[in-house]
Amino acid sequence: MHTNEIVATAHALADAARAATLAHFRSPLLEADNKASGHFDPVTAGDRAAEDAMRAILAERRPHDAILGEERGHTKGESGLTWVLDPIDGTRAFLCGAPSWGVLIAVSDESGPIYGLIDQPFIRERFEGGLGIARTDGPLGPRDLRTRPPRPMSEALLMSTFPEVGTAEEQAAFGRVAAQARLTRYGMDCYAYALVAAGQIDLVIEAGLQPYDIQAPMAVIEAAGGIVTDWQGRRAPQGGRIIAAANPQIHAEALEILNG
Repeated sequence: MHTNEIVATAHALADAARAATLAHFRSPLLEADNKASGHFDPVTAGDRAAEDAMRAILAERRPHDAILGEERGHTKGESGLTWVLDPIDGTRAFLCGAPSWGVLIAVSDESGPIYGLIDQPFIRERFEGGLGIARTDGPLGPRDLRTRPPRPMSEALLMSTFPEVGTAEEQAAFGRVAAQARLTRYGMDCYAYALVAAGQIDLVIEAGLQPYDIQAPMAVIEAAGGIVTDWQGRRAPQGGRIIAAANPQIHAEALEILNG
């Protein structure tokens, strides 16, 4: 495996996605189509343009790798590596003009993600982890990523994208953790996972995630010293019910409450 080439390609993808998404962000002409029936699951021209830009680079630089993208689906490869792309994680925030959305890029093998990148184009902040890397660069300059040290749940900071976490049963389980945490905040999409890796918060708990939602955050958080599993404590690169924790101690405490 050519580590430097993979990392350089990931940054080229993120740079291309920055340009493609910012061409549409906060535009008065921005509109959204609904991908779902029964609820609002938006997709915009920015989503499609960003994924297309990333796929064009991969076709040139990594033609033998597979691709799994939220908007354009799965493209087979023969190298054993898959690029897992979410061109805009947080399209609802994108529509609202809130800079909590991001571009997610992961590289996975048969075991799951080995490298991930979370990029917030508007504030030009990028987090990456895996392949011996755990670092961020943005408005505060370059620095290493390191998750928070252990602390009791009564001092923990918890985040989730939606107050309505999955089913009624899943929402009740989340509520048990939120009731014991020091602070619970909502609506940060993939940026919440970046904050775990950056040592700002302790937990993200969500349900109903897809592989392209979690594989990049998983790689970044694990590289920074954290842990990402399903609600039974198993590694979950395919998504579903997810808990991202700053350290094994807060992870174990949150799992006990979730399953209590």
